[in-house]
Amino acid sequence: MKAVKITDKIYWVGAIDWNIRDFHGYSTNQGTTYNAFLVLDKKTVLIDTVKELFYDEMKARLTDVLGDKKIDIIICNHAEMDHSGALRKTIADFKPQKVYASTLGVQNIKEQLGQDLQIEPLANGATLEIGEDSFTFLESRMLHWPDSMVALLNKENILFCNDIFGMHYACTQRFDYETNREDWIYEFRKYYANIILPYSKITGAFLKLVEQKGINPRMICPDHGVIWQKHIPEIIAMYKDFAAQKSKKKAIVVYDTMWGSTAKMAASVVDGLASQGVETKSFSLHTEHRSDIATEVMVASALIFGTPVINQEIFPSLGDITTYLKGLKKENLVGAAFGSYGWSASVLNKMEDIMKSLSVQIVSPMVKAKFVPDAARLKECFDLGAAVGKAAAGKFK
Repeated sequence: MKAVKITDKIYWVGAIDWNIRDFHGYSTNQGTTYNAFLVLDKKTVLIDTVKELFYDEMKARLTDVLGDKKIDIIICNHAEMDHSGALRKTIADFKPQKVYASTLGVQNIKEQLGQDLQIEPLANGATLEIGEDSFTFLESRMLHWPDSMVALLNKENILFCNDIFGMHYACTQRFDYETNREDWIYEFRKYYANIILPYSKITGAFLKLVEQKGINPRMICPDHGVIWQKHIPEIIAMYKDFAAQKSKKKAIVVYDTMWGSTAKMAASVVDGLASQGVETKSFSLHTEHRSDIATEVMVASALIFGTPVINQEIFPSLGDITTYLKGLKKENLVGAAFGSYGWSASVLNKMEDIMKSLSVQIVSPMVKAKFVPDAARLKECFDLGAAVGKAAAGKFK
């Protein structure tokens, strides 16, 4: 396998995972890449490795450039196993003189791969001379692990940023300008919504820090997805909006159904939302993945859940999606709930309690239908949707 030349001194030596379809409960329908980069100077530097399963692919690309030469330095920007998993094999085969990580990176890598590894810590703001060029390192803690850091190759003005600005998107093209924007724009949003969103305040602060330091890279190299060159202003602007949790006049209806009753109620709720001029998307948990729903919720201003009752509990799929969304910490949502039941309605109250734990402001009482919703109950569902739609639209006046 061949390395890909990025500049006269830099090569992409990573791996493409065409087949992965789940990443910690997040659907990766377009696969992913594990990006690693080789920098050639007086010192030869490898930035990050790959998932252990893909070591042979990375090794082949490294050998394509180096032949039988060794690596002088390995820089580990992030300790997660999809970037550090092949580190031990890389050290064994390429015999680096030094391996560096952030202070917490040293700790996390050793705890995962073994305490015998010789890794030196880099302080926040440290520099590393490699010959004609040098690196400056900035910690980016909790973006998205405590050990995360970025490395700026100063003269080349290229930022190696681990998972920030990344996406799960497998392709043979390495640069953004070689791809169709419509092919990756959704995956870029989805990555932020499912990985970075809980750390939005930290993201905003980090973006300000980068601006204050006058860092304006000509190229951004994340550990997943394409290398950014043409679209840098656009992706930074998007990250600023994501970090500020900017919302649209948009509502998301999420439900599951057993005998179709909750589905009928959902349709009336959608009509009510639309009556207020609110863009609405309805998702059945029979067919939609939690991570795609989370992607839509990230830019929504309203969230409504509908559940049937089973064994005196809300439906299991509602427990799944609400647990997932709780961890993502989306802010500034209004909403309500609806549901159907057979012989006891009291358990449906749990749905509202769960929504409050998601910091959703309840703006309309829950609608409950016994067995099959009649015309009166469907009218109540319409009115619920209209009330939520009015509250959501009111945010934009």
